[in-house]
Parts: sequence; structure tokens; C-alpha cells
Amino acid sequence: MLIHVVRRGDTLYSIARRYGVSVARLRTDNGLTENQVLVVGQALIVTLPSRVYTVRAGDTLYSIAGRFGVSVIELIQNNPELIQNETIRPGQQLTVSFQGGKIRDIVTLGYAYPSINRSVLLRALPYLTYLAVFSYGFTESGTLIPAEDTALIAAAYEYRAAPILVFSSIDDSGGFSTERAAILFSDTALQDRVLSNLLTVMRQKGYVGIDMDFEYIAPEDAQGYQNFLTRARDVMEPEGFTVSAALAPKTSASQPGLLYEAHDYAAIGAIVDRVLLMTYEWGYTYGPPMAVAPLNQVRRVVSYAVTEIPREKILMGIPNYGYDWTLPYEQGITRAENIGNQGAVLRAARYGAEIQFDETAQSPYFEYYTGGRRHIVWFEDVRSIKAKLELTDEYNILGVGYWNIMRAFNQNWALLAARYSIVKTV
Repeated sequence: MLIHVVRRGDTLYSIARRYGVSVARLRTDNGLTENQVLVVGQALIVTLPSRVYTVRAGDTLYSIAGRFGVSVIELIQNNPELIQNETIRPGQQLTVSFQGGKIRDIVTLGYAYPSINRSVLLRALPYLTYLAVFSYGFTESGTLIPAEDTALIAAAYEYRAAPILVFSSIDDSGGFSTERAAILFSDTALQDRVLSNLLTVMRQKGYVGIDMDFEYIAPEDAQGYQNFLTRARDVMEPEGFTVSAALAPKTSASQPGLLYEAHDYAAIGAIVDRVLLMTYEWGYTYGPPMAVAPLNQVRRVVSYAVTEIPREKILMGIPNYGYDWTLPYEQGITRAENIGNQGAVLRAARYGAEIQFDETAQSPYFEYYTGGRRHIVWFEDVRSIKAKLELTDEYNILGVGYWNIMRAFNQNWALLAARYSIVKTV
């Protein structure tokens, strides 16, 4: 696997010839449309096969996988055209393995809302250990506020991605409710009703675990949250369900702020099976223009986390999005537009921008003008994702979690397939 940064005069055909790969594979791995214009500074992933098999009459994916000692899901990961159609034909060439081999096993999790486009969902599922369905809530009487999750769960099992129920304190306004969380943490009878209802849903629908996403907890409720997590673990564990928790991106135990104070890394890490570090949103909707997940800041969080939580429990968060800011930025007034990573490249092409790369943040960005206003866009590409994945290798943590998989990001999945053995538990 290598990364090619587009230079002036490059075409998809010239790049394909240079590396001895097909134009079709370049398009697939990079999420490029048929007539998409390349952008100067755009990063492309080039996957280099080490073993290719030509399909013969009578072959099936199962027989090919058995011949080479790989799984069917690995063949699908290596040949994403099979995701939408697993029918193979004589003469078709399938990539069995890539040059360089696999670096290590990795656990991957992706969050999705029930409204996800089905083709985007299916493109991601072969590369996920866990699909986290966002989200279930609760009322003050203990009734669950459900998600329309049936289709997602069925699709997850089709591609051996274990479904996780996300449970949160989101209220009717769509925001995390400090008050609603406090009511739950202070009422053990309410907790009993909620946990009983959650167990019923998880048994009936085939969930394998639960992910607790409680944000903006009042500092005085920190112990109550830990007690609730402990009770959840004690209820879920005998049933074979795992319990995980999402944690704010802290760099010290005493970090102030409503987002951080009740998330005690050491205490929560000792209770749950896994944690997700929410290592994103340095650049955010109403904040000043900057990378969403600058590597230097992400490193600080991971460096602290491994001193408090066992490495084998840690998933590092990766954002699957960027932001477009209209300049000049005015605090409290400027509202950045959320934008997908593949959409960001299309926008750069539309306005004739050249993509730059910030070495400190290890993130791409570009500027453009429209309607007399200057814009700046920060997003993710294969270079920034590679840097983040290498950080997980350096610290030898369990893996990564994507917030979220609602938008296509082919480069990311191609990179995972080329470099990692993705753990599958179902």
C-alpha cells in the first residue's frame, strides 16, 4: 500500500500506469466517480496486491477462501466490488492478499444512525468488528426510547459485524441532558427498570453488548455514574453481554469542564470492557477553524489514557467528517458546515482549490472563494487516517472507533484492509 499525492498534470490513467494497478481499483479504493476531476494535493491510496487469483468455472468464494487459507469476509474486504454482489464469474480477478502483509489484529467500531444510506452501510460493515446503533434513550419512568434498528442489526450480522446498542441521556431536543442523567444515577429503582428493559431488547434483537454514551454529566454525579456502570456490568455480564463507555478526550485527571470532570478514566476503565476515547471535535461547528482531530492533540489524550486504562480496552476515536468555515471567523457567530471527507475533495475540485497538508496536525485542508467570501475546509484523508492508525500501533491499543459511518469514506476501508487483520467476533 502506498499513498500518491496528486501533482499538476496527473490523471487517474497516468497514476494507474505508474503503479501497475487498474483505474477501476483506484476509483473504488478512493471513492471516485466516473468523471471526477483530480485535485492538486489530493491524496490517493494505491493498494498493491501480492496474490491475485483468476476465478475458474465452479469456483465459489468459500472454495477460493479455503484454497488460500483466508476467510470469505477477508476476500470481500480485499475486493469491495463483492459487497454489493457476491456472485463471481470465470475470468474475474480477485485480490487474495496485499504487499507488505498485515501489521496486526485490530478491533474497529463504527457508529451509525438508523437513517444511514444502505449502500454506505454495506460498504463499511465488512471492515467493522462492531456496529454501534445510535441510540436508545429512556424516560423518567424507565421506559426505553427505541431506535429503528432491525435493518441495521440484520445487515451487521450479514457481514459479521457484531451489533452494539448505544444507550444515552439524549432528550427530546436531541442534546445530552445533564438533568436526565442525574435522575437515573440517583434512583436505583429507575436503574432496575431501565436495565431490565435493556436486557429484554438486547436478548430479543441480537445485540452483543451495550455502549454507554453519557456526556455533560454534572461533577457531583461522577460517583453515581460509576455506580450505574457497575450495576450495568453486573447485570449484563452473566448474560454474556459486554459493556463499554464513551469518554471525553482528557489529558489529565483534573481537567476542568462539564464535558470532562465526571469521566474518571481510571475508575470507568476498571469497570467496563472497553472505552472509546472521543478524540475529535477540536475543530467544531462554532469553534475557530482547525483540524477536527489534530494528531498532536490526539496523541496527548492517548498518552494520558494508557496511564489510567489497560491498553487492551482502549478504542481511539476517529472522525469521518470535516468542516467548512466561512471567513473571517467570528466567535459565537460563525457556524461551520459539516462536510464529508469525499465531499470535501469534490468541493475543492469545484472551486479549483489546491489541497494542503498540515504536518503538525497531520490533516489536509484547503481554501476557496465563493460569493466574495473566503472559506477554509479541514477534513480527513488517507494520510491523516494512516497517521492516526499508526498512533494506535505505537501505543498498542485495542483499535479504533469511527464517529460516524454515515458518509462514505472508501480510502479508510481500503487502508484497513491492506494493513490490518480486522477482528470479527460473530
